[in-house]
Amino acid sequence: MNAKLVPYLMSEDARSQAEFYKKVLSGEILAIKTYGEVPGTPQGIKDKVMHMVLSLAGGNTLFMSDIFEPVEGSRNISLSLTFELEVEARQAFAELGEGGEIRYPFELQPWGACYGEILDRFGVTWQFATTIRA
Repeated sequence: MNAKLVPYLMSEDARSQAEFYKKVLSGEILAIKTYGEVPGTPQGIKDKVMHMVLSLAGGNTLFMSDIFEPVEGSRNISLSLTFELEVEARQAFAELGEGGEIRYPFELQPWGACYGEILDRFGVTWQFATTIRA
């Protein structure tokens, strides 16, 4: 079997969330399709995102879409980023945590890497780590 796993986030405001991630994680929006591209879409949702593709933090892919019901967070999944440079990890951790909640401070761990966890302002849990020091 050969498949690629890509996280797909449902958002109450995919454009704003994507812009935030794009800024913090050195990203780029690669593609965006709106509901307005589908014939017969009601006027009120024509600008909403049906499907968006982002490239983040060195080429990681993230899909996003607007959802028309309240978005609720979940503790059974998180997005994890591993950085080679601690300074980049610390900066991204601080910026992504703005307006969110630090669940576990970003610190050096007994296994030789730095690790921390945040819940961002959109309700997404992120784990940050550095590669293990030699």
